[in-house]
Amino acid sequence: MTRTLITALGLLICIASGVEAGEPIEGSWKNGPIEIIAIKPCGSDFCLTMTTGEFAGKHIGKLSGKGANYSGEVTDPGDNKTYSGYGTVNGNSLDLKGCALKIFCKSVTWTRL
Repeated sequence: MTRTLITALGLLICIASGVEAGEPIEGSWKNGPIEIIAIKPCGSDFCLTMTTGEFAGKHIGKLSGKGANYSGEVTDPGDNKTYSGYGTVNGNSLDLKGCALKIFCKSVTWTRL
């Protein structure tokens, strides 16, 4: 009974927020050979936290949006630069594009695990 209620509430939240079932940003994403980032809801946004590698446990950003399109900030833990920009979910890929100080721009693609 409780499990059914939780499942129903989860579906209701997804429908109410407009999240497309085919391309949710939530989950685990790989950004290199060993580093994995968890993207989880935090309030009305999505928080990004490193789960493996040298920076495991470090909060590296926050994105907002729904469906396939998101915007916000992501910090590169290696150089501690914060990039403002956007991301697009396309199946099992998350394409992120952003700039620090509107001069230093970077594009990366993360893969869903």
